[in-house]
Amino acid sequence: MLTDTQIKKTKPAEKAFKLSDSGGLYLYVTPAGGKLWRQKYRFAGSEKLLSIGPYPAVSLLDARKARDDAKAMLRAGRDPGAVRKMEKLVGAQNTADTFEVIAREWFELTKPRWIDHHAEDVIRSLENDVFPRLGAMPIRDVTAPQVLATLRLVEKRDAADTARRIRQRMSAIFVYAIASGRGEADPAAVVLGAMQPVKKGRLPAITKLPDAREMLAKVEEEIAHPVTKLAHRLLAITALRPGAIVSTPWEELDAIEDGLWVVPAARMKLKLAHKGDEARDHLIPMPAQALEAIEILRTLTGRGKMAFPNARHAHKPMSENAIGYLLNRAGYHHRHVPHGWRSTFSTVMNETYPADKAVIDLMLAHVPKDKVEGAYNRAQHLVRRKELAQLWADLILEGRPPASELLKGRRK
Repeated sequence: MLTDTQIKKTKPAEKAFKLSDSGGLYLYVTPAGGKLWRQKYRFAGSEKLLSIGPYPAVSLLDARKARDDAKAMLRAGRDPGAVRKMEKLVGAQNTADTFEVIAREWFELTKPRWIDHHAEDVIRSLENDVFPRLGAMPIRDVTAPQVLATLRLVEKRDAADTARRIRQRMSAIFVYAIASGRGEADPAAVVLGAMQPVKKGRLPAITKLPDAREMLAKVEEEIAHPVTKLAHRLLAITALRPGAIVSTPWEELDAIEDGLWVVPAARMKLKLAHKGDEARDHLIPMPAQALEAIEILRTLTGRGKMAFPNARHAHKPMSENAIGYLLNRAGYHHRHVPHGWRSTFSTVMNETYPADKAVIDLMLAHVPKDKVEGAYNRAQHLVRRKELAQLWADLILEGRPPASELLKGRRK
């Protein structure tokens, strides 16, 4: 059984984990440091889960009492989860103005604008980093110092950019609360000037070809799941944005024709408003090494929806952080991030083929704003783009074994 001392000393890990107490009660520890009480139970032959609340707001003793109350309901033939929902409905007059309730309402209204991958990232950031601290508070009572303290915890993970994105989301929630008559101020707007500054300049990236080759070798020698390694190799070959790589559905890869992968504009821009706008679609010429990697990947995940599925939820995409953690373990923390492969590709190829700058920009999806000009350039330079894609793959993968070798030394 758990003790308060044990819980207080527990530190977050790279992946979420559980600390079991007794009778189905456990503490769910998120990578962001959130500690959430949950109760596993069975009702009418089905396994269910009851969310009790965050620690330390809900103490160990209170969590056990909630567990015992739930067991008493089960003995009486009642579903604790259904009872909890009914209590929320009855008490909606008093609870409808909490930060979490309003945040989820805002999310449900806003998410139709986004692609699934981005929507998942938005709600996950709130659930992991905001709700455990502020979710149960009436939104009118949330102060700027409390918002800043919440964001400081994210900044301490060396994630200033993430903290600023979360601040923007919180600000949108407060504005929504004001507009709907349940809020009075936007404390998330006030704290912007007090946040940790984002380092100016480009994201950390290795831009010298010999160093990039060495980095790729070190990463692929790490013990890791082969799907993560294949995602990293395709990221290096294609110079696609990490978010677009990890959210790739198999239907796109299955549709590759004449060595050309078409990434829809909606996935590139994260907004469904761009769906169907073919002039914004990103065309990626696939060199032989990329096609080989996809065939190896097909043996691992080809039966599912996602090419790079989440380890826990196969219908959801892998987290971008998985590639970042792999780079960190290989010794490239603060030296190269997943997005850095775009800088590597741009620097090396522009230095090697300076006359092809316009073509290289197109390969990075730097499409002209003028749709007619963009469509013309796509067609005009496609042959050269295919040539450059193969030249780049040959350069970066020189001396590297085939993708099939990435299945060795795997972490399951």
